[in-house]
Amino acid sequence: VSVLKGPREEIVYVPCIYRNTGRKKPDFLATVDVNPKSPHYCQVIHRLAMPNLGDELHHSGWNACSSCFGDATKKRNRLILPSLISSRIYVVDVGTDLRAPRLFKVVNPEDVFWKCNLGYPHTSHCLGSGEIMISTLGDPAGSGKGGFILLDGETFEIKGNWEKGDKVPPMGYDFWYQPRHNVLISTEWGIPKCLGYGFDPNDLKKGRYGRRLNVWDWTTHTYVQAIDVGEDAAPLEIRFLHNPDAAEGFVGCTISSAIHRFYKTERGDWAAEKVIQVPSKKVEGWLLPEMPGFITDILISLDDRFLYFSNWWHGDIRQYDISNTRQPKLVGQVFVGGSIAKGGPVTVCGDEELQSQPDPFFIKGKRVPGGPQMIQLSLDGKRLYVTTSLYSAWDRQFYPDLPRDGSVMLQLDVDTEQGGLTANRSFLVDFGKEPDGPCLAHEIRYPGGDCTSDIWV
Repeated sequence: VSVLKGPREEIVYVPCIYRNTGRKKPDFLATVDVNPKSPHYCQVIHRLAMPNLGDELHHSGWNACSSCFGDATKKRNRLILPSLISSRIYVVDVGTDLRAPRLFKVVNPEDVFWKCNLGYPHTSHCLGSGEIMISTLGDPAGSGKGGFILLDGETFEIKGNWEKGDKVPPMGYDFWYQPRHNVLISTEWGIPKCLGYGFDPNDLKKGRYGRRLNVWDWTTHTYVQAIDVGEDAAPLEIRFLHNPDAAEGFVGCTISSAIHRFYKTERGDWAAEKVIQVPSKKVEGWLLPEMPGFITDILISLDDRFLYFSNWWHGDIRQYDISNTRQPKLVGQVFVGGSIAKGGPVTVCGDEELQSQPDPFFIKGKRVPGGPQMIQLSLDGKRLYVTTSLYSAWDRQFYPDLPRDGSVMLQLDVDTEQGGLTANRSFLVDFGKEPDGPCLAHEIRYPGGDCTSDIWV
């Protein structure tokens, strides 16, 4: 288990979003000090503002990764920042000064549109070839389309599409690949022009939200199989086990609030089975009469022992022991915000899990707005970082105080022996106190790699 011996994280990079907050400021990349021995602990120590407004920075990835570990010339010195709404792709130099990233290159949206006929870029992974691959949600017009942009790993010019052949999935979102099993699997959120302005329940039952895991042949780049995980499931984050021999992993389905295990069958194709279902709660005073958990982010610890996920609406983060991948066991749970806290507008009338509504979550005197969303685990598995913003249009809709007060970053302490989660009461990064006004902080990355960017081949 030598992978767990990595250095302790001292800084993290977090994209911060001003789109939909009412403040006409560009999104920025924040460098946050997370070293408890530092005088700047829990503070933003650097801000790299983007040159444009309204990008909606979202997820990030590296220019080189563990799949290039045989190559001493490859360094993780560039962070790739695709913009979900503008379709711009920023390349950020983090090699010159780790603590003060600088802009290295901007890939224009027109290049994405013309060279790939794609738009709404989401997940970025580096490949063993030295190239960078970015999944997309749709085409330039905002219709659904699951494709991939290839960037040159040195010049960051667009090389074209990764996918080949006539067949493409109707939607895209996240992806993970595993060369030892000749497979890439991508997921589906929804049609960009529908979800771009918020969540409309009228879009349900109309095929506007995703329901498939899409299986690709890694060698030929062709789309070979669709696995149905249910109508309006919206499978988002997908994670293989880190062990490169393992032909299985987990995917979080957001609207259906289920975790499916996907796996290679004896026939050599792929299948999925539901292994966790978060029950909906019967509610009054909310958008719908039933509130799903709304699983938004999932991750697997580097030793493949624990699975973590966040329920953005219910407000809890859960830890499951996945020693038996077919029967995950709930071993840790903590509520840090959400829509069902006591004293709020929502009354829970029926709940299969809780005896009473959870207390509102306060830390250092601040009531945390929003719910737990993006998560990142320390390399040793002992610290789980959490941010509370999902996507600016949905933040504004479900948690109107989030764009007004700003999101936060929290840290949970993890019991890695028995399992268990507790909020670290001395840790709070309050993005409501930013110099340009409150902002929405999203995905968390460590310099040099983390539990969700690393694919071993």
